[in-house]
Amino acid sequence: MANNNPPRNAKSAAAKPSSQRSVFIGVLIAIVVVGGAAIAYLMKNPSAGEGSATAQAAYDSLQANYKNAGPAKPYVMGNPSAPVVIEEFADFECPVCGNYATVTEPDVRKQIVQAGLAYYKYYDFPLPMHHNTQFASNAAACADEQGKFWEMHDQLYAGQDSWGLNPDGETQVTDNPKPIFVGYANKIGLNAAQFEKCYDSRKYQSRVDANTAEGFKRGVNQTPTFFINGTKMPGALPYDMIKSAVDAAAATAAASAAKPPATKPPATK
Repeated sequence: MANNNPPRNAKSAAAKPSSQRSVFIGVLIAIVVVGGAAIAYLMKNPSAGEGSATAQAAYDSLQANYKNAGPAKPYVMGNPSAPVVIEEFADFECPVCGNYATVTEPDVRKQIVQAGLAYYKYYDFPLPMHHNTQFASNAAACADEQGKFWEMHDQLYAGQDSWGLNPDGETQVTDNPKPIFVGYANKIGLNAAQFEKCYDSRKYQSRVDANTAEGFKRGVNQTPTFFINGTKMPGALPYDMIKSAVDAAAATAAASAAKPPATKPPATK
């Protein structure tokens, strides 16, 4: 299987203004295409990759029974009254998602979400070829229990090289990511004992499953995938594309709100 992993340490790039990010766009688009092909490959070849047979069986079962997974409960940010809703389906171990989270998302948060232009929702969508991603989703959910989902989200994506895939894109850096996640919990100021108890019990696995099921229900088949006021936009979108989509959605919502209510014609006798 082709190596579909770009460099994941993009901290230096995060400081660049969005107008200078065009150098990344072509690379990210190519990665998304290859990543989608990799997902299709694993769906057809469940023996490929460490642990993927078990993961594939779990995903097949979940996809077939998503209606039984319960209502989705995404992690949210911003003003729920904002005119636009951005929804992201992502995998914590996905390198493309990592690039988005470290390069583009800081601008999305500051210039769109914090500016009140959009409300942001994050859904878990762990891919079957990633051995540690379910553990990462549980770590994030346990951080959310203490009110620090986004802080853990940022640690997980910034530290993918420490707990996720090796540069070959097929093997894991570690089979036991827990000590790394506990380190993140301490770093962001969580009660470590409470976090570990939550993590060990997989207390929020049903939430992860429900968020994943929502993705299946809505036709998500690659990560990241975005919905902007319901319009599906797959791939690691650059900031300028997200901002344009948000502006267009806001204009549509404003125009719709400005229309006078339809009146019924007078009844004829």
